[in-house]
Amino acid sequence: MRRRCGSAGHAVALTALGCALAAMVFGQTPPATTAAPQPAPATAAAAQAAATPSTLQGDPHRGKELSYTCLGCHGIDGYRNAYPDYSVPKLEGQSPEYLSSALHDYRDGNRSHLTMHSQASELSDQDIADVAVFFAGKPLTPTGKPQGTLPKAAALCTACHGQDGVAMAPIYPSLAGQHRDYLARAIEEYQNGGRKNPIMKGLAAPLKPAEISEITAYFSSLTPALKTEPRPYSRFTAQ
Repeated sequence: MRRRCGSAGHAVALTALGCALAAMVFGQTPPATTAAPQPAPATAAAAQAAATPSTLQGDPHRGKELSYTCLGCHGIDGYRNAYPDYSVPKLEGQSPEYLSSALHDYRDGNRSHLTMHSQASELSDQDIADVAVFFAGKPLTPTGKPQGTLPKAAALCTACHGQDGVAMAPIYPSLAGQHRDYLARAIEEYQNGGRKNPIMKGLAAPLKPAEISEITAYFSSLTPALKTEPRPYSRFTAQ
């Protein structure tokens, strides 16, 4: 019997082919009587690093303590979102940076999901960093090699998500072995505005159902794959 997430599903996973962040720093004109040199403008990368909560050092032990509620859905193989119906994503093997970014998006309303928003709203930036590093476990390692025939529709996806489904940078999600129906749901949310990422929205918008099917079939079949973080023993996890 399928298990379902009672409130509306938990997702922390495809998101984010968000490939561009920019920062603009304006220098101030010194007074006429002052010849002090102007400071060099900060780079976009430095500005992003300074402002991104994901740079906090996560504590996996504290994250495990905080994750007891999360494991109610993300710690059970085959658990499903009740409505609409799709699989709760696998999280083990993602990067802590991506999981942290996803939780911030749920907390800030950039991803539309009532239950996840409610859960993330209770977390501080440090809580998010701790939970993220716990669920990530040992992130997948990229090989850079495709497996099988890469569908034409998936070719552009590999620029950020890798030919082997392992993200090219920690801020992007790995897709290898993720539930196919969850990947499809994520793409649909980018199309309909449920996930607010302008780059992903532009990439997802023209995709037809047949192309989404090709993309999700390819990435969900790749190995080594993402996994479900084991939940402490209970009647749900008993074999």
